[in-house]
Amino acid sequence: MSHAAGSHGSGHGSGHGGMHGQEGKASAVSRTVEVVMHDNYYEPETISVRAGETIRFKVRNAGALVHEFNIGTPQMHAEHMPEMQMMVDHGVLKPDRIDREAAKAMAKTMGHSMDHDYANSALLEPGKSAELIWTFPEATDVVLEFGCTVPGHYGAGMVGRFDLGAGS
Repeated sequence: MSHAAGSHGSGHGSGHGGMHGQEGKASAVSRTVEVVMHDNYYEPETISVRAGETIRFKVRNAGALVHEFNIGTPQMHAEHMPEMQMMVDHGVLKPDRIDREAAKAMAKTMGHSMDHDYANSALLEPGKSAELIWTFPEATDVVLEFGCTVPGHYGAGMVGRFDLGAGS
């Protein structure tokens, strides 16, 4: 199992002021939620969370394609899609695998890592698993979802939502 947490702050969209939460600490985890990615849907499709709760997500790709589990707002997912398209255009993202050599070559031309290593996201090849720990925001009025921004997947319905309720 790989870990999705990385060195990019709170992940994709970290410029959104933490409105989607932040990388969590293992010592604060209240529960573990298993998420299975199939080709163009998640199991479960809705996850209930409490405001401020820290959850360990165990994510597994059971599909035949590369998929992503990415926590964010709809706007953050829309903003991330061009980066994912660029990874396809440069041969990094193949339908069923991630070309690590192409990622290295792209990183040299782009000037930053294309490892896709973010605290709020796991990009996985078929059969692979990852774990990430996420602390949800205290605000309950934000719309949060988990989605796959691999080109075509989000639009085909590979998106789930968090039901963010008040803390106990």
